[in-house]
Amino acid sequence: MSSETVADEPKKSSRGTRPRRERIEVWVDAQEKVELTRKAAAAGMSSAAFLRAVGLNTPIQARADLEAVLELVKVNGDLGRVAGLLKLWLAEKRGQGARPVDVEKVMIEFRRLQTLVVGIMSAIVYARK
Repeated sequence: MSSETVADEPKKSSRGTRPRRERIEVWVDAQEKVELTRKAAAAGMSSAAFLRAVGLNTPIQARADLEAVLELVKVNGDLGRVAGLLKLWLAEKRGQGARPVDVEKVMIEFRRLQTLVVGIMSAIVYARK
């Protein structure tokens, strides 16, 4: 390989998954910069990635969506524990050892958690529209 060939090759960027060799400058005032930086942070993105996504009309998934999904994971764990307790009761103590009022309390808690999951999912769906 000659030195001429190496010099003609564009430099590869060490950032990101694909090399970017072009740059666009955008001039903003201080207030616009603060707002763009805030929106990028809310989306969990760098300012450059946020501006690129907006400019290319790429859907931006807010960090709040990820936090909601993490919350759903926690609630799902709670639902699994409640269901496990109910299954244990049904398998080992059917008709004995548990008062109907206690079973009803477990079912009320189970329904409350299910409602919570539906509420969180609805918040995600309506926030994205």
